[in-house]
Amino acid sequence: MEEQKSPKRKPDPLRIKFLRSLPSEIHKSFTKEDVNAILYEDVWPDSLKEKLKDYIVEE
Repeated sequence: MEEQKSPKRKPDPLRIKFLRSLPSEIHKSFTKEDVNAILYEDVWPDSLKEKLKDYIVEE
């Protein structure tokens, strides 16, 4: 059976830099969905915003 692959999206380098700048305690609390949201999504879930409340500034 053929495996279907979705096209790979390339994350914004600034988002990668942000993710790498966070303390390891925060990284440990992330799910795979959290990391994908940070790297690719324009709107983050409230649960992720709560985890990052000390590191993000709302506009």
